[in-house]
Amino acid sequence: MSSDDKPLVWLHGELKSPPFSPGARLEAGFLLRKLQLGETLILPHARPMPIIGPRCYELRINDKKVTWRIVYRIDPDAIVILHVFDKKTARTPKQIIELCQNRIKFYGSI
Repeated sequence: MSSDDKPLVWLHGELKSPPFSPGARLEAGFLLRKLQLGETLILPHARPMPIIGPRCYELRINDKKVTWRIVYRIDPDAIVILHVFDKKTARTPKQIIELCQNRIKFYGSI
């Protein structure tokens, strides 16, 4: 990682990697690396999530039987990972949205 790269900041009490398949793990790493280098991702890989907050997005990782989502915010100095979950419905569950909003508030108060 060069000094110009944005670090990944994981906002979670204990970081546990989801049970990605090897292919999904590579795709997630590849897309997160692009974000660190300052690239803007668009559909089908990412979509804006303004309901969570400004500069918030949802990264889409298709796995064998699961579709993973990585909710993140692009800050000037970091890529802030708010949550990782497996999405089972067309809409993001309200509790996930609220969890991400609360993590942003907590992060801003540090």
